[in-house]
Amino acid sequence: MVLDSLRLMAGYSVARPVNWHEGEDVIIVTAVSDEDAKEKFPKGFRTVKPYLRSTSQPDL
Repeated sequence: MVLDSLRLMAGYSVARPVNWHEGEDVIIVTAVSDEDAKEKFPKGFRTVKPYLRSTSQPDL
């Protein structure tokens, strides 16, 4: 599970929240701008706060 988290962070710039379960949404890191997120996540993303965005888990 730790290796999967590292792969997601390195490949997609997303992080898994605490107590995360397979298939749940992941957090888009703040280093990714909204414009870049639109390109990187064509299925879309949800903005909870300006600094907190989530999207469905990318396939590894």
